[in-house]
Amino acid sequence: MKTVCYALLLSILFGCGGQRPDFVVGEFDRNKLPEKLSDWGMLATYEGTLLINPRSLPYDLNTPLFSDYARKLRTIWLPPGTHATYDAKQDIQLPTGTVISKTFYYTRNGGELVKTRADQAAIEYSPGGLDLNKISLVETRLLVKKADGWLGIPYVWNEAQTEATLEIAGDTRQINLSGQTFIYVVPDSNQCQGCHVEDLSSREMKPLGIKVRHLNKAYGQFHQPANQLAYMKSSGWITGLPDPVSLPVNADWQADGLSLEHRARSYLDVNCSHCHNPAGAADTSALFLTMEEARPIHLGICKPPVAAGKGTGGLRFSIEPGNASGSILSYRMKSLVPGSMMPELGRSINHSEGIELIDNWINSLSGNC
Repeated sequence: MKTVCYALLLSILFGCGGQRPDFVVGEFDRNKLPEKLSDWGMLATYEGTLLINPRSLPYDLNTPLFSDYARKLRTIWLPPGTHATYDAKQDIQLPTGTVISKTFYYTRNGGELVKTRADQAAIEYSPGGLDLNKISLVETRLLVKKADGWLGIPYVWNEAQTEATLEIAGDTRQINLSGQTFIYVVPDSNQCQGCHVEDLSSREMKPLGIKVRHLNKAYGQFHQPANQLAYMKSSGWITGLPDPVSLPVNADWQADGLSLEHRARSYLDVNCSHCHNPAGAADTSALFLTMEEARPIHLGICKPPVAAGKGTGGLRFSIEPGNASGSILSYRMKSLVPGSMMPELGRSINHSEGIELIDNWINSLSGNC
């Protein structure tokens, strides 16, 4: 159904004139996916800006997954008349028809792509979207909730930044970022499935970032700088949600005022726990890196490897307190060798700052093995 003008949920400065995109939202069978991202009605380019559907909710995470230093614009669109619900397991349930978009891009300084911290990124934004003159778009991944489960769909942007096309088999792109050249890998649909299954027994694909501990933060790029969960609750976007003050919260890994342990555990949680949990793909390793895990041995402290093979680097323990250089966890985060590097997917280069954080945490631990 053609939409002429949506209610402005997010204080976004969209007009109702005919010049701007109408954001007609399409519904597609998983076997007949559109070749163009614009057919979904979630994003559109207009006068040098990447606009988001005005009924979409932009959101952010306390600590995001590292993806070769790419920045990400995240949005959730719910079908009209529906809402998300909060359950007793501190999980957010989304209705059938939900579309989550995650657009990967790099900040541009003139003709160069440069690394930016989250607190330096305001220059990328313009009312309602991203300033295309200041960024370089790479890909947009959609997660679509169908009646029979979630579907992951990759789209790759053209050089003109006018459209993204369907690439089920994935893609690669050479990136020169702050003087470092590498091959950026767009995952294929099967790889999307592999990362988004946190429970091997159910094989159910799920969004990774839509958890209260990741969303419990302020975010002011597209709406007033209020707590995201409080905003979702007050706007009717979600029901059954308690006061966010009572809910768990992961740390911003770059926030110097927070404890080293909280920041390191939050970083490992978002980057590793989708596999390293008791039901995940890495369950046989007995290394569990969720925020809930409290047993030192399962956090890797003085834990000998179970199923790492050559990925140990000849080291004896996942974490050797006070000795990051002698810890398998640190070794695998620094490796770029297939079979040793962790995470296995989603990166082609090392996250130097993340490695430094985890090394500092390991070196701060007392005791010996």
